[in-house]
Amino acid sequence: GCGCNMEPEFYADVYRRYQTYCRNYGDNRLYRIACGPSSGDWHWTEVLMKKAGKYMDGLTLHHYVVPSGDWKSKGSATEFDETRYYETLRGAARMEDLIQGHLAIMDRYDPDHRVQLLVDEWGCWHDVEKGTNPGFLYQQNTLRDAMVAALTLNIFNHHADRLGPCCIAQMVNVLQAMVLTDGDRMVLTPTYHVFSMFRGHQEADLLESCVFSDTLPGGIKRLSASASRAADGSVTVTLANLHATENVKVLLNVEGMEQADVRGTILHGDMHAMNTFEHPQTVKPEGLEGLERTERGLLVPMPACS
Repeated sequence: GCGCNMEPEFYADVYRRYQTYCRNYGDNRLYRIACGPSSGDWHWTEVLMKKAGKYMDGLTLHHYVVPSGDWKSKGSATEFDETRYYETLRGAARMEDLIQGHLAIMDRYDPDHRVQLLVDEWGCWHDVEKGTNPGFLYQQNTLRDAMVAALTLNIFNHHADRLGPCCIAQMVNVLQAMVLTDGDRMVLTPTYHVFSMFRGHQEADLLESCVFSDTLPGGIKRLSASASRAADGSVTVTLANLHATENVKVLLNVEGMEQADVRGTILHGDMHAMNTFEHPQTVKPEGLEGLERTERGLLVPMPACS
């Protein structure tokens, strides 16, 4: 949809012609973006990069998590069981394979890594809320969506060298929104709080990190993490315990630097927890208590779904 009913061969020719007339004037330099694939459409990326790769600066990728796997009946944003919870996370974890797969194709035609991959639409796509206009794509937002956001943002961090702008779709009242409004009322969603907690990664340098963890139903790791260091030397580590019901203590081993001042923020609760206009503060960040220094590293208590 949205234009991709074109064949990639035809679109590549249209794109090449269009960008010819998009000129740089003075000191202004255009950033030229080509419409890329939907999820695992490897053929689209292959054709675009082969025919038009040298004429673009960025190639887009769209990937939505449809928990049911059925676009005609995607499933409720608020009513789901543990099986559907893990199916949702498995769909989000697929982002890693999609990024790696499309970058591998891009590398064959762009070995210098000049062209960025832009994940400019992602997030959960549930059925619209009952009683709302189906064309407006209004859906509620639970802690399940927050876990998808944390997992996805950690994946993006690990590919910071190759990814350009990565934009959730969308920000207010549509799909996996960060803000919901009704007249003069406004509520912040669990997804909003995840984005707020991840701010320390912005304008920072990615640090090498790895996770040793057991797996959950569907084969995804229980833990997701990424780390970065800001210009002032401070380090931000974002952790997610994706298990729906089990708490865990995470051993955080930071090599090669002193752990002088350590503090944390946590977002957690039942996977169905959400903020409503009547109860806007049900899900909100809190100070992280119970951090424990050991000879092996820092023990971080992570409740279920946190």
